[in-house]
Amino acid sequence: MNTLSKHILIAFAALGIAGGAIAQTATAAAPEGRHGHAVSAEQRAAHKAERQAKHAERRAQREAKLRADLKLNAQQEPAFAAFLAAGKPAQRLQARDHGERAKFAALPAPQRMERMIERQKQRTARMEARLAALNNFYAVLTPEQKKVFDSQAMRGGFGGKHRGHGGHHGQRGAAMPS
Repeated sequence: MNTLSKHILIAFAALGIAGGAIAQTATAAAPEGRHGHAVSAEQRAAHKAERQAKHAERRAQREAKLRADLKLNAQQEPAFAAFLAAGKPAQRLQARDHGERAKFAALPAPQRMERMIERQKQRTARMEARLAALNNFYAVLTPEQKKVFDSQAMRGGFGGKHRGHGGHHGQRGAAMPS
């Protein structure tokens, strides 16, 4: 072998050894956790608060846009405010920790079903209250305002869930069927 080939071979061997040492160091320094991420409770809480703030900001923007699009008068404002208040998401129970889940899982099947039915009744009561507020608000709108409101509700901004990319589950990005 000539000296140039020897020098190249030695350089590659040195790079291989150095690369292996760096990879071992990076692997050893990787955080432990569920998905390889070590996240503290404070970081999770901060992230949750940030998500909630962004959600509240988007909701406020949609409400302001709807108010502007509808061109509400002073007599319609109280019904609009009641409609918005009825549509606010219910406060989630903070009992979603593992202890509460374990207690729920330990219940006999009939009692678990009773609890699920009770939660569903609470959801239905909230939906009925929202429907009453929607009917009161809708009754004070002019025909032109009703058209604007209906078009916004069909897109999912109000009166329904957002559908993400405008389609149903199997139709992301596709036009909705007519």
